[in-house]
Amino acid sequence: MRTFRPREWRALDWLVALLFVGLVAAGATAVWWFGKYTFAVRRLTSGVGDTVFYTADGRPWFRMDEQRRDVPLREISPWLQKAVVAVEDHRFYKHVGIDPVGVARAVVQNARTDRVQGGSTITQQLARTLFLSNQRTWARKSKEAALALMLEQQLSKEQILELYLNRVYLSSGVYGVEPLARRLYGKPARDLTLAESALIAGLIQAPSALSPWSNLDGARERSRVVLARMREEGYITAAQEQQAAAARVRIRPYELAVAARSGYAKEWLRQQFRNRFGGDHPPDWKVATTVRIEVQDAAERAVVNGLRRAGVPGLQAALVALDPRTGNLLAMVGGRDFAASPYNRAVRGRRQPGSAFKPIVFAAALSRGHSPVSMVAALAPLEVPGDEEWTPRNVKAGAPETVTLRQALIESNNRAAVSLQQEIGGGAVLKLARNLGLRNLPDVPSLALGTGLVTPLELTRAFAVFPGGGYDAEPRGLLRVTDADGGVVIAPEPVRREVLDPTVAYQMVSLLRDAVDRGTGQAVRARGVQFPVGGKTGTTNDFKDAWFVGFSSAVVAGVWVGFDQPARIGRDAYGAKLAVPIWAEFMRAASRHYHPAGFARPSGLKDETLCRVTYLKPVRDCPTYTEVFKAGDEIPEQTCELHRASFGERAGRAIRGFFGGLFRKVLGGGNNR
Repeated sequence: MRTFRPREWRALDWLVALLFVGLVAAGATAVWWFGKYTFAVRRLTSGVGDTVFYTADGRPWFRMDEQRRDVPLREISPWLQKAVVAVEDHRFYKHVGIDPVGVARAVVQNARTDRVQGGSTITQQLARTLFLSNQRTWARKSKEAALALMLEQQLSKEQILELYLNRVYLSSGVYGVEPLARRLYGKPARDLTLAESALIAGLIQAPSALSPWSNLDGARERSRVVLARMREEGYITAAQEQQAAAARVRIRPYELAVAARSGYAKEWLRQQFRNRFGGDHPPDWKVATTVRIEVQDAAERAVVNGLRRAGVPGLQAALVALDPRTGNLLAMVGGRDFAASPYNRAVRGRRQPGSAFKPIVFAAALSRGHSPVSMVAALAPLEVPGDEEWTPRNVKAGAPETVTLRQALIESNNRAAVSLQQEIGGGAVLKLARNLGLRNLPDVPSLALGTGLVTPLELTRAFAVFPGGGYDAEPRGLLRVTDADGGVVIAPEPVRREVLDPTVAYQMVSLLRDAVDRGTGQAVRARGVQFPVGGKTGTTNDFKDAWFVGFSSAVVAGVWVGFDQPARIGRDAYGAKLAVPIWAEFMRAASRHYHPAGFARPSGLKDETLCRVTYLKPVRDCPTYTEVFKAGDEIPEQTCELHRASFGERAGRAIRGFFGGLFRKVLGGGNNR
């Protein structure tokens, strides 16, 4: 009787089995993939779907296209439909979603010239706009082609064109032909003329570069290309082309179309999104941001209230708040009124920071071996060679010859700041400034007094390194982007890098806390901020700019006040008078959501009790404070002689003096022998 034995599997058997399993898996994946996008297409054709931004605590906040108005194809001018097809995809009604002829032509054109031809059909562009990003990868192009084929199976050509014309990005934050027609010409898309249609169709190629509000000549030149393509495709005659090319198309002045509330923050967040995904964006995506609406509202109120108190017509202000540990944007206000002026001074206004730049100089000095009680010249005249003699002046007369770094920063001593920069070298200051995101600064002695140009966002980011423990955190506004199925598209981690020794950063926190408690920032306390904070005022020559940049352990915020065209604000328009009240009002409100605590102290520091006046070892009647020294810092050994000492202290001082003198005499005699 034969015993049954299972047949041994050969390599070919394993290969067939693996191929079968692979085909089943691929088929299942394809079914799921096409089912997923089919559902999304159905939602689109029913008028549902838009990218929505959410607040940091998960509440819906605003749409990517707040002014988008979808219209049926019949309400879009036939001229515009023909213009878009002619210039973007003249074989649109002949291909099945991808156009091999167009791809081949683009390859040949790319080989012949330096200009890059895309070869994407309108259907492919729509697939990218609806479902994909603008990443230039073969994987994205493959998905784009597959989705284009699927769209052609699911939708008619008219439906595809309608979706495309309602979703395409056209410039200045406007998506879709209907809202652009109304903003550009003051009429609905159905009433557009041939010339007006050609101009809009031409924007699709480069919507930012060809925006009619900033480059009308370029937009008109492109419209002539569109008209020529329409004639070549038989949509218009040569006479119609000439007539439309010669027509004077009148456009309306640029008008803001989005809501004014939180407008500066919203536009910055939109731009962060566009930087990642370009002008295209899919529907039903969710964008989690770093902003709490209550904190953003508090920032806007603080700016409005501060400018109202100032009572200076035309005066502007900007405020930026960041999380010093992550770089997360907490609030942004770029001006008095977004509806009146969308120009974002917080990120685009480059102005001199004045004395608000001094902490960068002091941090560079601490990094090069100085301690908070190192002495620096503060009285000797400093003359910088050049066409004109330049000498820094202090606001207050009667300054001592030398001061400690702590005293110099508390009183914002100009001579001491310039002396310190000359002592450590301008290169050291510029290197640290570059590491903190402050670039293109002049290598001049007056840099210590803030003669370079910075934006409020840049300077606020630079100050964040101090409460941030020496780490520079790149500002970010997007926490996570998810697709319609909840899949994570991006979830960027904070970009942080150590640019300052943590012990130096903590010493700067200590110095800037003193600047608030005892120095030029004392108005912060008068304005009701009682929790631990540090910061620095800044005022430029002739009172043209007023600054205050400061921080708690949880929030770093910068405030600038001035005119768009630099001009004298008024008499005594110091940072403490104009910027501090705005900063203090905001920080009080922000502290209810981002609770301040003690500043984290790194290892490697040593505390020493010193006299608060002389910065020497204290005696009985000295007012004292605790100084922080890092490894390598020279700790004062001399005893304060300004204040009255106890009997024991005086006796000890006399004994040390006697034996010290005797010791020096003996050494001196030995040297003579």
